Amino acid sequence: MDLEVDLLVVGAGPTGLFAAYYAGFRDLSVALVDSLPEAGGQITAMYPEKMIYDVAGFPAVRGRDLVAALVRQAAQWSPTYLLGRQARELSTVDDQLVVGLADGATVRAGAVLITAGIGEFRPRPLPVGDGWLGRGVVHFVPKLSVYAGQDVVVVGGGDSAFDWALALHPIAASVTLVHRRATFRAHPPTVRQVRELGVEIITDAEVLELRGDDVVREVELGLKGGDRKALPAQAVVAALGFTADLGPIESWGLELDHRAVVVDTTMRTALDRVYAAGDVATYPGKVKLIATGFGEAATAVNNIAVLLDPDAHLFPGHSSAAG
Repeated sequence: MDLEVDLLVVGAGPTGLFAAYYAGFRDLSVALVDSLPEAGGQITAMYPEKMIYDVAGFPAVRGRDLVAALVRQAAQWSPTYLLGRQARELSTVDDQLVVGLADGATVRAGAVLITAGIGEFRPRPLPVGDGWLGRGVVHFVPKLSVYAGQDVVVVGGGDSAFDWALALHPIAASVTLVHRRATFRAHPPTVRQVRELGVEIITDAEVLELRGDDVVREVELGLKGGDRKALPAQAVVAALGFTADLGPIESWGLELDHRAVVVDTTMRTALDRVYAAGDVATYPGKVKLIATGFGEAATAVNNIAVLLDPDAHLFPGHSSAAG
């Protein structure tokens, strides 16, 4: 399928979804492309059940609910979603940008806005988990209720591991957190909260073996000093972090700084008609927050609107006047 739009947004996470809304508000046709099969980016893939506390207007909002609200907000302008499809080549034809997708399709656009977050990410595997993925071993927990009444072992010492332990504690029959060191990378208040709940934390330990039939039934740990300990488990959450890169975007000729795209105050990149916003964008003083990405998306889209129509005003007017 070939498509022509005013704006192509590369990345369908929160920043990209808000950009799609704002593009519609500025009367631009818009499409979003993302290599993930669902909208929402990292939130959908990694922590849909996690509560988020730093989005303006929401004292607390669950990840999946925030994504659903952003999708509803954008839906009034009927954006085109190209999900599960990787953006690869970028070229210019007749003053339009042409983005080739992995499936051979192309998208022609007046401008491109990159909102790819940290890029394409791959979870770090559990060393002894080969063959067990989908048979009790997971990297992310898309739905907490699946683990009701189960014994769950969470492996890791970072924020994700402790977040999963907190979220699963009221649902699972038991939660045990296992970490190979005695110190944690997780936020200290979160560690304290997990301890206060009485979640068992086993440190200086590593997973030696997973046992079971079709699914995991038991986890064998190696402890400091050479001892071993067997834990009952019907689920293992391997929260060992992930690796990420920008994939083919890195070959587009953008100016990069530590795998982030350098932009100016309008969110414009070093390439003509290509902009970036959200975690993928960088400039002096940048703070990587969802809230920051929302503002950058609005800045980028308003500047793109003027780029595409020099007679348009940069200031879009107040949305409250549109009703």
